Amino acid sequence: MSDQSTIRLKAGRDRSLRRHHPWIMSGSVDRVTGDPQPGDTVLVIDDANRPVALASYSPHSSIRARVWTFDIEQSIDDDFVANRVAAAAERRHRLGIANGDAVRLVFGEADGLPGLVVDRYGPVVVFQITTVGVDARRDAVVSALASLDGVECVYERSDGDNRSREGLEPRTGVRHGSLPADVWAREGDLRFHVDVEHGHKTGFYIDQRDSRRLVARHSRDRAVLNVFGYTGSFSVAAARGGAASITTIDSSGPALRLAEANARANNVDIGDLVEADAFTELRSLRDRRASFDLIVLDPPKLANNPNQVDRATRAYKDLNLLALKLLRPGGLLFTYSCSGAVSSDLFQKVVAGAAVDANREAHIVGRLGQPSDHPIPLHFPEAEYLKGLIVLTL
Repeated sequence: MSDQSTIRLKAGRDRSLRRHHPWIMSGSVDRVTGDPQPGDTVLVIDDANRPVALASYSPHSSIRARVWTFDIEQSIDDDFVANRVAAAAERRHRLGIANGDAVRLVFGEADGLPGLVVDRYGPVVVFQITTVGVDARRDAVVSALASLDGVECVYERSDGDNRSREGLEPRTGVRHGSLPADVWAREGDLRFHVDVEHGHKTGFYIDQRDSRRLVARHSRDRAVLNVFGYTGSFSVAAARGGAASITTIDSSGPALRLAEANARANNVDIGDLVEADAFTELRSLRDRRASFDLIVLDPPKLANNPNQVDRATRAYKDLNLLALKLLRPGGLLFTYSCSGAVSSDLFQKVVAGAAVDANREAHIVGRLGQPSDHPIPLHFPEAEYLKGLIVLTL
């Protein structure tokens, strides 16, 4: 890339950047000068040729560039990446969670490294790269992570669907050290197996840490149903909280076997494990007039983009309607959406509609979201993807 490589914006299209939103959409670009290659750093200028930011160039994506910095005097090099990683880790330390065994160390744009997610499980660090800009600096990422205190293994899980939209191939494997036979996510006195190589995301859902604590608190003497249970972390939390009975539903047999292993690791009984489609099994439970005191409804992402929101909301409504029909009076529904394209307001409307159709009176008694190691920049609301409600049935 030459020093003159620039992205010139159309008139008026610099407004979001002036508010420090980090994305430049393809429709905002007037022209590209020079010959920037995928992942190269370009100078972003407005229609009056005034510099705005330095960004990574991505010709294959609808997000044509992602801002590295609004300080155009900075150098985007290995030291820049290392400093951003170190600063992100230090912020978690100041929040009092960086020394935990399960923590998100880097959260993409929220930490100034668009497309980089890093999770730590004790001595093992797992990272995912979904953008071409960070991908071009993979070695610097690995070096920065390996230099963190106590890190013995750095593993790459860059195998998400987002990579193809950036023109990138999947990449996985050990990048530093060696992967232990057993990797654990520890939360207080609970511990969970982490399938670093094949599990969802980086192997574990760190983002539900706070909700697991709440489920444990409210489970005593309750009949608990955990839908989309995956590896049983909510079920283990409920058992530790003193649940009277637990039923876990998931369509994956291997996930349920890992749930059994997590129960053994914590010396608890998580009751019945049901390998089935969640929608089908919820209808079957309804038809059998089953009932529960506490239900956890944590489906996978149902809308990957705005075009899928209508379909997703229909699915969310169906799930919540069935769950509300299964709750006893005084029961609690912990219901979630991890679809970033579904707003908190829309999700609440969907759950409210489900309550009407289920003919249930219900109150919101708690709002749930991602924990503090998944921060949401005020200038980048897209970072808020996880939202949830605690609903009390009357």
